[in-house]
Amino acid sequence: MLHTNPTTAAAAPDLNHAMVDLCKTVLPVWGRHLDTARDHAEVAVAEMLSAFAEIGPHLDMTVRQSQQINAQLVTSENGLAQLAQVCDEHLLPLIPTLEVDDALAVHHVLETIHRTIGALEQIAMPFDRESQLVSAQVERMYVGFQYQDRISQMMALLLGDMQRLQALMEAPGTDPQAMSREEWLTQLESRYAMAAQRDAHGGGAADAKPNNNDTDFF
Repeated sequence: MLHTNPTTAAAAPDLNHAMVDLCKTVLPVWGRHLDTARDHAEVAVAEMLSAFAEIGPHLDMTVRQSQQINAQLVTSENGLAQLAQVCDEHLLPLIPTLEVDDALAVHHVLETIHRTIGALEQIAMPFDRESQLVSAQVERMYVGFQYQDRISQMMALLLGDMQRLQALMEAPGTDPQAMSREEWLTQLESRYAMAAQRDAHGGGAADAKPNNNDTDFF
């Protein structure tokens, strides 16, 4: 006949009790840290979103102004390019009738006008392009910060599940069925709203770049 070691038999309930007591103590601490991290992240992202929202109109104005400058230089009827053309039309025919020194002076003036207009175009065109690129990058960052909402939802779900476990462990006369791992995980999975959560639940690799189409907000 096999004999049960009384020390081992007594140790099992003590170990279970210690584990339950440890979880009841640690879970609230984890929950508070998780909640604090979520609050800090939300505040920080809200500040950055507010800053980008204020930057956006200024960037739009910069892009419009650079486009207007280009239009004035190149396409406007009263622009500098048109002015150069008018000067050419009126002054070039006069050059053959002028003395040499006067003709050279007129040539010099016309060349100066064209060089100046060319230089302004070279300055304005890259500025226009860079302004548009910056505006596009700011828009990308703004969209990226909106993923904070998804992160907040995931953290809230995790916090809620931790609190559910804590309440279950503290409740007197808990039904063992409520402790079923399969039942617990099924209930947790039923509250997922993102593909990344389901992947992580099943042990798959989480998508580092969430797809907007995969998200249904809570």
